[in-house]
Amino acid sequence: MIELNKVVKTFKTKKGDITAVDHVDLKIDKGSIYGVIGFSGAGKSTLIRMFNGLETPTEGEVIVDSANIGKLSKQDLRLKRQKVSMIFQHFNLLWSRTVKDNIAFPLEIAGVSKSEINEKTKALIKRVGLEGRENAYPSQLSGGQKQRVGIARALANDPHVLLCDEATSALDPQTTDEILDLLVDINKELNLTIILITHEMHVIRKICDHVAVMENGKFVEEGEVINVFNDPQTYVTQRFVKDDLKADDLQRTLEDFRKEQPNGEIWKLNFVGGTSSEPVLAKIIKTYNIDINVIEGDVKLTQNGTFGHMIVHLPQGDYSKDQIKKELNDLGVKVEVNVSE
Repeated sequence: MIELNKVVKTFKTKKGDITAVDHVDLKIDKGSIYGVIGFSGAGKSTLIRMFNGLETPTEGEVIVDSANIGKLSKQDLRLKRQKVSMIFQHFNLLWSRTVKDNIAFPLEIAGVSKSEINEKTKALIKRVGLEGRENAYPSQLSGGQKQRVGIARALANDPHVLLCDEATSALDPQTTDEILDLLVDINKELNLTIILITHEMHVIRKICDHVAVMENGKFVEEGEVINVFNDPQTYVTQRFVKDDLKADDLQRTLEDFRKEQPNGEIWKLNFVGGTSSEPVLAKIIKTYNIDINVIEGDVKLTQNGTFGHMIVHLPQGDYSKDQIKKELNDLGVKVEVNVSE
């Protein structure tokens, strides 16, 4: 279990105090993949550095495996950091060392024997898919391969917690998905708690079970990923969700459609879980004998399950829109009438 209790981090500058983290409370269960998303300057990098004591809170407590990180001695903090590993956006590899030697580095610092280091590095190289690249140097690796080295190095001391600081931001989309799949596999295999910060909602949706949205040092929204995606409550969360759903393209589509079909209503139907695979729209069309035009639809997969939406046009006619809305709600479909985007 990881807990943050009323955590505040304030930096003193010549222009005055700057509060990077502002009274944050948080609980993360063991084995969870927990994401923190926010735009630049939200405070998320400062926050993640407090989990392993790279930053100490000005106020409040950071508890990891029953240990108050801010109150550990230097020696105890060094030992704790072996169990709270970190991977970085720009890899932070030692360029004069090979893949094998980079992975071995934390084991050498921990005083592990050479025979155990050789055995462990070999297993980790296989685990992250770098067999055959053991003797390559970072300059000879792709971005994805470099991050795999970073992950293997982070796993060397059998950590309980893995911190990911924008770990996929420097990678192309396909490589990002490959690294995220690797993290999910590691989480399931080792029951490793993963905490990641990002500004990419795609990353959150793909691997996290819970997410906190951060703005101006505060958590403005928090919960299971599927619930936050399906019903974002704050403006900043809605922006992230719209970016993931390519809302700009949808806006243009709706504008063009209204020019061609100025009458009737445009509805957004939101589906969650099993409802996303049910033929609810077909039932409505058959029951009321109306022509419903599907403008756009999408179904997304999260670690908590599926969710989706459909944008439809209901023509003018002699039927009860209120009754249709009620029936959809009874079927587990949330309806937004006359959506603008």
